[in-house]
Amino acid sequence: MKIIKYCKALADETRARLVNVLLEYELNVGEIVQVMEMGQSRISRHLKILSDSGLVDVRREGLWAFYRASEDGPGRDFLDGIALLFEGENELKRDSNRADRVIRERMAATRQFFDAIAPEWDRMTAEVLGEIDLGREIQTRLPQCGCAADIGCGPGDMLEILAGTSDMVIGVDNSPKMLELAEERFSGDANMSLRIGEMTHLPLRDQEADCTIMSLVLHHLARPVDALREAGRVLRKGGKLLIAEFDQHDNEIMRSEYGDRRLGIPKSKMCDWLAQTDFTVRDVTEFQVNMDLVVVIYEAEKQ
Repeated sequence: MKIIKYCKALADETRARLVNVLLEYELNVGEIVQVMEMGQSRISRHLKILSDSGLVDVRREGLWAFYRASEDGPGRDFLDGIALLFEGENELKRDSNRADRVIRERMAATRQFFDAIAPEWDRMTAEVLGEIDLGREIQTRLPQCGCAADIGCGPGDMLEILAGTSDMVIGVDNSPKMLELAEERFSGDANMSLRIGEMTHLPLRDQEADCTIMSLVLHHLARPVDALREAGRVLRKGGKLLIAEFDQHDNEIMRSEYGDRRLGIPKSKMCDWLAQTDFTVRDVTEFQVNMDLVVVIYEAEKQ
């Protein structure tokens, strides 16, 4: 019986604490060790029990494994039913606070990485994309509109393209150095608004944009679906979302040298996330690029 299996899996204080953290965050083993302040072998043993029970999902990418509470199926139904029991427990609150600190440190490290490589960004991008002119491919898919936003705009390559089809352009990035480079390019342009912020907490009003693009940025996030949900919030009904993203791959160089958290995103997973966040996928196009990578462009419409 599933109820017995689930209850046995949670009949341990450490595993209950792990589930509480993983209900909110997706973490790798090293990050979980930081949060729980325990040895890796002990943590790995408890994670295996939770994973075997169906209460925790593991996402394996190359040499890395990421853990999160099950997102669907009977395991998720069980966790939803007991979620209230985790509230008000001081030790669980301390775990959550430590997890939040680990996430903030990770985000700060990512921001520092992009600050450091900002001057080399164009060269690094060209090394990966090779012959494909990604800007032109996106340009051919852009609608004429009042306001367009580039989420994760970097030094502003796509902003220049958006300016050709939009009355107002908004660029958002969490790297001050990247935005400095963008500001140098568009200094004095009254129709260009550059804003610092995270993709999961955008500095835009509800339904402020008619079109949004997210070009090769979602693979840097622990939970890309949260960024898609935010993109839906700031996009008007019927508005267009254009995503350029790597298909799933196993090239660890993208993690070690380019700062990627995910080794691409499977097309089926991206389409599932878009459906979950009230987008209708209109078209999907693939392009082979360097380093045995595939870039996929998704055209979606907010329902």
